[in-house]
Amino acid sequence: MKAKKTTRTTIDLSQQDIAYYQKEREILLRLGNDLTKVRDKKDLLRLFREGIKDLYFITHTIVTTIGYKDNTYSAFLLDHEGSPIRDHPLYSELMNTRFSLNEPFIQRVLEAGEPVSIVLSDMMDLPESPKFLRVNYEKGIREILMAKLVRDDRPIGFLHIYTDKVNGFSQNFKALIDGIIPQISGAVSNIIQNQELLKREKEKTFLLKFSSQIAAVRTKEELTATVRNVLKELSPTGSFVVRRISGDTRSYTEPYIYDFGTHPKPTAKFDWFQPELPLNDGLQNRILQSSIPLLFDVDREIQRGILSGYLLYWKSLGIKTFTGIRLKNGETNLGLLLLETAEINIFLLQSICAQISTAISNTIATEKLIQKQQEQSFLLDFSNDISQQRTKEDFQSAISRVLEKTLSTKLSMIRVIDSDGIHLSPFMYDPTLFSSAKTEFDKMASNRITVNELYTSQVLASRDGLVFNVEEEIKQGNAYAKLWKTTGLRNMYGLPLRIGNKNIGTIWLLADQLNKMLIKGICSQISIAIDNIRANEQLLSYKRNLEIENDYLKEQIRTIYNFSEIIGSGVAMQQVYQLMSLVASANTTVLVTGETGTGKELIARGIHSSSDRNEKVMVKVNCAALPAHLIESELFGHEKGAFTGAIDRRIGKFELAHQSTLFLDEIGELPLEAQSKLLRVIQERELERIGGRQTIKIDVRLIAATNRNLEEEVRAGRFRSDLFFRLNVFPIHLPPLRERLEDIEQLTDFFIKKYCQNTGRKIKKISSKAIQQLRSYNWPGNVRELEHLIERTILLNTDGLIDYLQIPRTPDESSKGEMALLNCSLEELERGYIIQVLKRCSGKISGAGSASEVLQIPGNTLHSKIKKLNIRKNEYFT
Repeated sequence: MKAKKTTRTTIDLSQQDIAYYQKEREILLRLGNDLTKVRDKKDLLRLFREGIKDLYFITHTIVTTIGYKDNTYSAFLLDHEGSPIRDHPLYSELMNTRFSLNEPFIQRVLEAGEPVSIVLSDMMDLPESPKFLRVNYEKGIREILMAKLVRDDRPIGFLHIYTDKVNGFSQNFKALIDGIIPQISGAVSNIIQNQELLKREKEKTFLLKFSSQIAAVRTKEELTATVRNVLKELSPTGSFVVRRISGDTRSYTEPYIYDFGTHPKPTAKFDWFQPELPLNDGLQNRILQSSIPLLFDVDREIQRGILSGYLLYWKSLGIKTFTGIRLKNGETNLGLLLLETAEINIFLLQSICAQISTAISNTIATEKLIQKQQEQSFLLDFSNDISQQRTKEDFQSAISRVLEKTLSTKLSMIRVIDSDGIHLSPFMYDPTLFSSAKTEFDKMASNRITVNELYTSQVLASRDGLVFNVEEEIKQGNAYAKLWKTTGLRNMYGLPLRIGNKNIGTIWLLADQLNKMLIKGICSQISIAIDNIRANEQLLSYKRNLEIENDYLKEQIRTIYNFSEIIGSGVAMQQVYQLMSLVASANTTVLVTGETGTGKELIARGIHSSSDRNEKVMVKVNCAALPAHLIESELFGHEKGAFTGAIDRRIGKFELAHQSTLFLDEIGELPLEAQSKLLRVIQERELERIGGRQTIKIDVRLIAATNRNLEEEVRAGRFRSDLFFRLNVFPIHLPPLRERLEDIEQLTDFFIKKYCQNTGRKIKKISSKAIQQLRSYNWPGNVRELEHLIERTILLNTDGLIDYLQIPRTPDESSKGEMALLNCSLEELERGYIIQVLKRCSGKISGAGSASEVLQIPGNTLHSKIKKLNIRKNEYFT
């Protein structure tokens, strides 16, 4: 009976097995048919929901795929609606997590030859177990069935089936899953391939659209907008930077185009903007050497010791990974693209970058063309601008404008070669450039250099100028480089200024980088302008000299004497004539001495007129009439800005008298300080203008005159002995009128004719009594006093006969004041009265409370009278 029972039971189990296998075949057949129709994820998800979930106790099914690049697996197919964990806080994170293939949990599945059933409570708390096991357990899932998906003998992913039942997966179910895994693997592989094909088609469409957009790009702004739009498709934030390789092929320029994407835009330029970024920084050179895009981990690169500014800046933005790809045109590297992204689409990136490279090349070519047109237009405008400048000040303003506007720099120095062809003098510079080292700059700028100076000779010998790197020059001991460094700029550009093949000077500009073609054109225009300005200055100098000479000639025409002859034929004057004839043709220095009014200037003019220098006007300086603070400027000249009030360059009397005669009247009135400077000029025959650095050679015949006894002045310490000996080479002493009485009648006749002609009066005769009066007078004022007496007498005369003259008498003590007036000439009265008024007015000549107001005459008239009457400042102003 037992045996029969056993046999019956076996028969019954076999019937169940047969029924199950029939059902399994039906399910497998149906699933197989359905799997052959799967084309995308939706089809496969519907199959899982309707074909498997409804037949067995499962909660949900997902498919994960393997990524062999980083040795991970991640979600591929998810049943979001049917998942019991969809409202768990970690759900979104789990959907985007890439889980490691090296964890024990997944290794167990990979090693199994069939589906593996795992109880969550046994596995979820083990080390390295994935998070999704506990998350599912917390939502009621108790068991998971894992089966690996294989294609061409290589795992491509995993099928995950979840149930909320313990031991919910029977052997029959496992066998069923094991049976359909090949078809599911094929379906997943087909979906992946189909997605890849769709992705390729999408990429081609995308690239076609991008190609159309970028073909229309002409400017850098358009290029930035187009690249920004396309790279947003590849980068989650859209941040990127494109750097070009600079002209020296050793560094990058500052970012050519860039965008911060969703990252905040910085308020200042960080290190990743720095120009001249080196090519070989350990990261970017790897990009240039790679034929494919490279993915970089920011932290890993920093750990390797790469501390470039852009890398540290990207880390501060929270960027973890980015892709680098080189940009090239043909075989020439243009630069590189750095793009924030977590993965690389090599095909798409290479295609995009190829078009970006072409666009950059076209944009650069367009920029160069526009830049060339702008440069030509700018140089034309600059040429028109400076061609209208005639003064150095206007020219410097024009240069400053163009350098700051176009080259973003300031003028360091322009030096111009002097007329000797050897020395160079500063022509103009911008002192604000070296404001932090003003003392050192002033010292170096004042140095007078020659064309043989080391750096100047190199620049003048070059064709288009030289570039001096500041740091390198400091290492080589260049004294100028320490001054250059104070500006913070990296390079000093030294360029020759030329007119044709002739060097006229040098220009020095400090900058980080300059446009060589533009600066060459600017230098050409500057050279022409400097040459024109110097020619214009020379013309103005000639004009000023002619005007001054004209003034002197007018003064000679207005002079009281007829310079064609000297009146007097007595013995004393014959001796003077003999001395004049002996010295006239020589260049010997002459010292004319004599009392006031004896005609010392007339003797000087006579010597000059008889000399070889008579074709040029004699220059006169009244040393007594010069204010002490203007003596040096009057004699030697000054440069513009040499002192307060020096609004223009002034040519001194010595320079004006070059190749002529300089007459220093009243030389004894010269202050000691001025005497020492005068001595040097007489000895060296060269001078320097005040504020000037150029030594000027002079060829001057010197005639000095004084009414003082210079020997006594030397003994008293008021006159330098060495200057006296220099002046007293050939002394000529003019006798006073009281020692040449025989000349009085001749002089009187001369003055009568002169003032009759000037006044229109007619004097027929002068009596012998009047002549005797003249001969008996002592004449303290000498010939000048005689002249004024005759002039006054003619004005007072009404009958054409001079019978009596009002000659001054020596007053007695009782009537000293009255007689003093009676014995004075009209000119002396006028002179004394003007001096008294000036004293009362504290020397003020014009304006309210002035002498001109008291005298009720215009200020200009008073100035003329002061000059005519030879009133010296020390007579009325202390």
